[in-house]
Amino acid sequence: MKALDFPAQQQANFSVVLVNYKTPDLTKMCLELLREHAQEQRIPVWVVDNDSADASLDYLRTLDWINLIERPSVKGEQGHIAHGKALDLVLDRVETDYLFLLHTDTFVYDKEVFAMMMRECANNPEIAAVGCVEQINRGMLRETWRLTSRFCKHYVRRAKTQLGLKTKEPKPYRETHLKSFCTLWNARLAKSHGLHFCMDDRVPGYTLQDRMVSLGYGIKFLSPRKIFSYLDHIQSGTVAAAGTYGKDHRRTKMYEASIKRLEQQRGKAGMQASA
Repeated sequence: MKALDFPAQQQANFSVVLVNYKTPDLTKMCLELLREHAQEQRIPVWVVDNDSADASLDYLRTLDWINLIERPSVKGEQGHIAHGKALDLVLDRVETDYLFLLHTDTFVYDKEVFAMMMRECANNPEIAAVGCVEQINRGMLRETWRLTSRFCKHYVRRAKTQLGLKTKEPKPYRETHLKSFCTLWNARLAKSHGLHFCMDDRVPGYTLQDRMVSLGYGIKFLSPRKIFSYLDHIQSGTVAAAGTYGKDHRRTKMYEASIKRLEQQRGKAGMQASA
């Protein structure tokens, strides 16, 4: 059989979408880590630029292996709403059954994460989404302390409310909604019910998750320990990179420290590869 007689590799059953807004360094690092795997596996990669008008958009325009959508800004539109509407532009266009949501501050080092999450859906076609409710891996000790402190704060506030005392509204002490830094959605199911990511003023995907659960579909929750064995994520990295927090804000300092750590890791990996 001649080489040209071999059947072409089938396109992946999922697409990847990222939303870019003024994060040139993060966006480039994120896409460089995805490029080889996406091209080899024929994974459609969609990037929506939310009117960055900076070096990140210039960079995206040079890439011939992504599907780029340049979305104009809307006056007065909040950042999370802009992000959600950008995701909906891609949801309307993709032809694959599944859609992976990634943030530009998510760095996938082990591409097996895609196959692992797809297997969760293949094992149960009634699964609407797969992901994690935490944006970082705090470890067992820190996570236990965080949950305990939030539990106490929640019930203290509830008690004060019942006593008629002034207090803040008690928030749920457990995270219940998937975070979109790395989440797999069954796009076919969502579209079959006329649903999308941005349906109100909540964080994009929260209402979608609630609606899918109310329809009887399941959500697969992955532990931080599991998902972060495949990737890194800088919590609020895209916001910090855009300069929204300010130079001395703790999230900005966390972002700068994370970038420095990631650059050191890449340098070590490069040295090992050339050795």
